Amino acid sequence: MTNHYPDHKLKIFSLNSNESLAKEVAEEIGVPLGACSVNRFSDGEVQINIEESIRGCDVFVIQSTSAPVNENLMELLIMVDALKRASARTINVVMPYYGYARQDRKARAREPITAKLVANLLETAGAHRVIALDLHAPQIQGFFDIPIDHLVAVPILSDYFKEKNIPGEELVIVSPDHGGVTRARKMADRLKAPIAIIDKRRPRPNVAEVMNIVGNVEGKKAILIDDIIDTAGTITIAANALVENGATEVYACCTHPVLSGPAIERIDNSKIKELVITNSISLADDKQSEKIKELSVAPLLADAIVRVFENKSVSTLFN
Repeated sequence: MTNHYPDHKLKIFSLNSNESLAKEVAEEIGVPLGACSVNRFSDGEVQINIEESIRGCDVFVIQSTSAPVNENLMELLIMVDALKRASARTINVVMPYYGYARQDRKARAREPITAKLVANLLETAGAHRVIALDLHAPQIQGFFDIPIDHLVAVPILSDYFKEKNIPGEELVIVSPDHGGVTRARKMADRLKAPIAIIDKRRPRPNVAEVMNIVGNVEGKKAILIDDIIDTAGTITIAANALVENGATEVYACCTHPVLSGPAIERIDNSKIKELVITNSISLADDKQSEKIKELSVAPLLADAIVRVFENKSVSTLFN
């Protein structure tokens, strides 16, 4: 370990969803990962044992609620309860990926608002603060009655494309739908490029239908940006539509590579030249592809954790 953080009251624990990211964050800060065991009873119930004293400590638990979502969410809730009962001074939940975030409002009658339910569960379990990365909808911050630091990955993704040295006038940043325009605009401002929007209809969940492209993409290198890529239907249809409309190359990027079902096959067979993702979700071996480039959010999370622990401003990380 290169550096060593001087204050022993800062503790970092990892659960099962993304241990490699947690190790990277702990190394970045210069603390060892806290000792805890996560086991299952034979019927599948989660059993957690914290194997060191955390009395009076500020504890940060790193857990993405990615697939298997319910397993990872229950692990997190049970861990928070264990920390509360072990007299941790503060319990800070670091969620690189916040599952159930796509159900953030009632789009139809008699639907749940699951993003709010998860917020309630975390608070009831005993969390004092949440650090999240690229929530599906920024208003989810308002579902919490505890402080939440909402980090963004656009700077990390933008810096990667900056290194390709593509002149701004040859680029176009594309939002795959109307909801992602703000995100696309942020990247466009950083890369000094124009934006385009794909106007699509979605007849039912995970099924996308492209309509038309608003903006000029002809003769340009296009970068599609989204927060989540799940089955990759939207993004691959969008990429193919961009090429049909005269784009010379198509890159895609997202913060959260959910990549479920036929996603990898679709990406490999699509017009996407490269898919740039972050390690907010740990990629299983069967989800690797030569087209995928993974960037780390560990330095960003480590910086946020230290700033929270030292009572410094976190908002400077957004610049």
